[in-house]
Amino acid sequence: MNVNLYDFELPEQLIAQTPLLDRTASRLLTLNKENGEVNHRSFPDIINFLEPGDTLVLNDTRVLPARLFGTKEDTRAKAEVLLLKNVEGDRWEALVKPGKRLKAGSVIVFGDELKAVIDEEGEMGARTLTFSYNGIFQEILDRLGEMPLPPYIKETLDDRERYQTVYAKHEGSAAAPTAGLHFTDELLDQIRAKGVNVTFITLHVGLGTFRPMSVDVVEEHEMHEEYYSMSQETADLINETKKRGNRVFAVGTTSCRTLETVGSKFEDGVLQESSGWTKIFIYPGYTFKVIDGMLTNFHLPKSTLVMLVSALAGREHIMHAYEQAIQEKYRFFSFGDAMLIY
Repeated sequence: MNVNLYDFELPEQLIAQTPLLDRTASRLLTLNKENGEVNHRSFPDIINFLEPGDTLVLNDTRVLPARLFGTKEDTRAKAEVLLLKNVEGDRWEALVKPGKRLKAGSVIVFGDELKAVIDEEGEMGARTLTFSYNGIFQEILDRLGEMPLPPYIKETLDDRERYQTVYAKHEGSAAAPTAGLHFTDELLDQIRAKGVNVTFITLHVGLGTFRPMSVDVVEEHEMHEEYYSMSQETADLINETKKRGNRVFAVGTTSCRTLETVGSKFEDGVLQESSGWTKIFIYPGYTFKVIDGMLTNFHLPKSTLVMLVSALAGREHIMHAYEQAIQEKYRFFSFGDAMLIY
């Protein structure tokens, strides 16, 4: 399958640069995955598409202030580090700039309280670093780090918490699970009051989400590994939902990938507590094992995420929905509007 099948032209002005003041003020495009019917609504209307007994699964990861600005110890040249994942202890996998000057053995200093030595060089600007510091790393990171907004967002973010979901709990992501940014505690309470189950998984989002595909053939692409975990409580709730004939909705592609990773581990279809690393790549031809529907934002052309939603709703239906979204001037990407595939 050619990657260009998932290309489309997006006017730059439709890329949302800032979040709306009210999280629930976004628009909601609804897409019936069976017949391709598209409707235009407001985000709170999502409650009308959920039935008592359905289960909504959200990703409760919390974004690290993972972008650090420092200087090279020997030359004082500027250096930038973007933390991707904690390898072990004070060792981290990260992206660095400028990559050509930051080789193994280079030392980067961040003020007086934090220092990093580059241990190994990886592909596409990746490095493994070891940090040294006095105090608690997390507190230092909170002070010195900035939110790792995607490269297509040029505006500065006034309030860090707007790049976190209201239910963000377990720190470890290099990017937000953006489909969840539309929810408030009040809206989640209304959904629960309708008899819909709300439960959580954790997947720490890596930067592979934003990296363009470097291959022309979809099947040749390899995903980056991301850490996930699902509790027995969530597994039981999903098992009961499926047994009753109700539906499981993933909030975001990260929740979807976690649920499908766990689903592929248990061939009898009965989920159990699970955690580990996933690099699952979902594209058309994939048979879904757990989810029945998904809430998601609008994604980049030729991205793995457009392929994932196409696997659920069909490429033609997705391309038609995106065409409609562009025509109706929906806001795209992380701070943009939402789409419900049901």
